[in-house]
Amino acid sequence: MKPQAITFFDLDGTLLNEHSQITPAIAEAMAQLKRNNVLPVIATGRTNPEIEEISQQSGISSLITMNGQYIQVEGAEVYSDIITTPVIERMLAATKANGHQLGFYNHRKIRVTGHTENLIAAYEFIHSPVPIIDEDFYLKEPINMLLVLSEKGPEDEKYLRDFPELRFFRNGPHSIDTIAHDGSKGHGVKKLLEVMGYEDVPTYGFGDGPNDLDLLNACDVKIAMGNAQPQLKALADFVTKENTQGGIIHALQEFKLL
Repeated sequence: MKPQAITFFDLDGTLLNEHSQITPAIAEAMAQLKRNNVLPVIATGRTNPEIEEISQQSGISSLITMNGQYIQVEGAEVYSDIITTPVIERMLAATKANGHQLGFYNHRKIRVTGHTENLIAAYEFIHSPVPIIDEDFYLKEPINMLLVLSEKGPEDEKYLRDFPELRFFRNGPHSIDTIAHDGSKGHGVKKLLEVMGYEDVPTYGFGDGPNDLDLLNACDVKIAMGNAQPQLKALADFVTKENTQGGIIHALQEFKLL
């Protein structure tokens, strides 16, 4: 049955609390959405293994992961965008030259080229386990997303300049999400609607960070958290309370989805 509305939720700073966890109130709200024939979808830069527990706790099995590179609806894969091997090998050379590590992501596994202090800090920052080292992982399995493990510096601009076929999102102090040039959470929203035949279903986007700009732009109703960055608030149709102050539930009630 076609849903009467679709809600797209970023995770950190949005659906999750300050400990990167799903609260019981959020879990109940997601269950109520489903009872109201509203489809909740997680839209995140993370990959599926990183959010398995979040998915289970929230009851949300529809996912746009890796900034739009992989999509599943009610647990079934509907879209997967792959980064080619030649591009990955160029990125490997560039990260090595810059003294950085590289992470390989698909919907099943995460592997990295090495363990450094900055890399460990990157995964601690999002409360995720440090991945296994496998420098040749990209030769064994398809890769949807890369992660440049680096602190902010002049190399950021160099990556942008040298890899026009890729898109880079620095969403934290220790790493840069790296995907296909046309990829984004918003691209993922459009693909989900297209593949499922849901183009006429009203959509609501919730976010707080820079990689949520495309997400909100792709949705009919744009909702920024109270803790969102200024550019997101400027774009929003509605600014709700902060994620730690019941902002999700407040907005869902405001738009009569609960």
